[in-house]
Amino acid sequence: MVDIILLLKVFWEFFKIGLFAVGGGPATIPFLFELSDKTGWFTNQELTNMIAVSESTPGPIGLNMATYVGFRTLGFFGGVVSTFGLVLPSIVVIILIAKFLANFSENKRVKRAFWGIRPAVTGLILSAVISMWRASLLIIKDTGYAPATGSIIVCLVTIVLMQVLQKKKFHPAVWLLGGAVVGLLFRL
Repeated sequence: MVDIILLLKVFWEFFKIGLFAVGGGPATIPFLFELSDKTGWFTNQELTNMIAVSESTPGPIGLNMATYVGFRTLGFFGGVVSTFGLVLPSIVVIILIAKFLANFSENKRVKRAFWGIRPAVTGLILSAVISMWRASLLIIKDTGYAPATGSIIVCLVTIVLMQVLQKKKFHPAVWLLGGAVVGLLFRL
């Protein structure tokens, strides 16, 4: 039996994320860290794993994450409801934009709003980078944060290899696969 109240809460949380995470998938990450802290539906470590899986699977990261969290929380219906909650604001906005498209692109207020939104999106994405950095390269201990030496080494080696091999233009999946192999072999 599905808990209707929890189902509505999942919908509402992802509706808010979809409404305010302007800028696409990476902009949803700070909201998901906040959701993790607020609801306890998943830990920050589980979130970083979800991000890694969502980034390496087809489809938008925000959509993949919403589906995963909803499914993990309430099964199939949770996945459907969280996904619908995330995309509903975009659907409504797109319908409104299409209806008023002729006047929309030249509207001075719209241009000014987008002028302000762009730096905010950059800030959201930077916040996601910092959160991922903290979750991936630091270990939480009783005394605070400590460096995750193995993860730092893998990160630095990857950066060096990317710089050395930049003319080869390897697909990002090659780097993800390489990181997965190193993790499996050395369990850093």
